[in-house]
Amino acid sequence: MGVRAAKTGAKDRTKLGIELEQSAREILAHVKGDVKLSTRRIVLPDEVDVKRIRTKARMSQAEFARAFCINPRTLQEWEQGRRKPDATTRAYLAVIAKNRAAVLDALAS
Repeated sequence: MGVRAAKTGAKDRTKLGIELEQSAREILAHVKGDVKLSTRRIVLPDEVDVKRIRTKARMSQAEFARAFCINPRTLQEWEQGRRKPDATTRAYLAVIAKNRAAVLDALAS
């Protein structure tokens, strides 16, 4: 498999491609120490109260599971303390808790 030659004309460059090039330049400048990029440290709690998130949304287990693409049995086990969500799922649940409408909108599109 060969790599296609890239076209360099302005009409052949997409907005995404231009943004990726700019991002790559920013990263390189950061690595060289020429610029300081902002960073964000995310700290997730070890425990998450899934039932509180669901009840605050005023949804049944079935509704919550269906709306957020979560296995109903898994949701039930989280709420009953038999299982715990992994880090990725805790992040997803944190987003649901913070901006449920945005998650629903993203999943609908």
